[in-house]
Amino acid sequence: MFEFRDPIYLALLLSIPILIYWYFKGQRRSARLKYSDVNLVKRLGKTLKQRLTPLLLLLRIIVLTSFILALARPQSSSKEEEILTEGVDIILAMDVSSSMLAEDFKPNNRLKAAKIVAKEIIKSRSNDRLGMVVFAGESFTQCPLTLDYGVLLTLLDQIEIADRNWDGTAIGMGLVNAVNRLKDSKAKSKVIILLTDGVNNRGQVDPITAAQIAQAFNIKIYTIGAGTHGTAMYPIEDKFFGKRYVSMPVEIDEEVLTKIAAATNGKYFRATDTEKLKAIYEEIGELEKTQIEVKEFTRYEELFVNFLILVLLVLLAELVLTHTYFRKIH
Repeated sequence: MFEFRDPIYLALLLSIPILIYWYFKGQRRSARLKYSDVNLVKRLGKTLKQRLTPLLLLLRIIVLTSFILALARPQSSSKEEEILTEGVDIILAMDVSSSMLAEDFKPNNRLKAAKIVAKEIIKSRSNDRLGMVVFAGESFTQCPLTLDYGVLLTLLDQIEIADRNWDGTAIGMGLVNAVNRLKDSKAKSKVIILLTDGVNNRGQVDPITAAQIAQAFNIKIYTIGAGTHGTAMYPIEDKFFGKRYVSMPVEIDEEVLTKIAAATNGKYFRATDTEKLKAIYEEIGELEKTQIEVKEFTRYEELFVNFLILVLLVLLAELVLTHTYFRKIH
């Protein structure tokens, strides 16, 4: 953006037409010689010096105009923003035990729904470091804390149901693994969002002890119990009839999940379908917003020096020409 700090001086530009007027008026008043026949003079035409004489006027106009513009203090300005963020470090801890194949969530099953909703949450964040751990009978880090959401989304797509070798539900181990990823974080807010559809039945650390460890590191835990009320259809592979479905009771240890959340000043949620799960993640997102402070300021650059340099250069050229090529002999 271009502007003048002292635009009142621009009124002096009105003196330029006056300068031009007086110049040509003075030219008409110049001494003249009378000839009986001017045809010969007309045939001679104007010399190069005569044709270039108005150049001195042009140089003086440039000097005066540049000097007036310099007095008006031209400036260029640009608005800049300084964004200060206090990000949130979030670990998504996801149950991948075989019970997550239950088809009470759409599309397909609980795990598929959880992955779809998690994608939306990841895409909605900015300036926050996100990471992911998975757990069944054991726990593994799927992705450490990162700002590269593209990598995180790719690794999320690769999550699969645990095989029989490490099936089960080790909620405590999942929490300990997530805590280990957050304990050295310098973020103002450190959060674990744990999603499970079962009861802790594996692992060396019980969930309540894991929650106490999280609390010691000032980590907040939001717990989500995923599963409808009553029973859900669960697919099994029959060696004789292939894939078939059986009705299985939904068992979620809501008491333990509530205690885990309460111990860390978090909150427990129950998701009975995909839409409810999405609403829960969105609510958590609202509770754990990144604090952004925007400071706007304007940076100015003085340009009058450029006009003064132009004044000096043109004035020097005008003086040299006046006392050399256009010098008058009196």
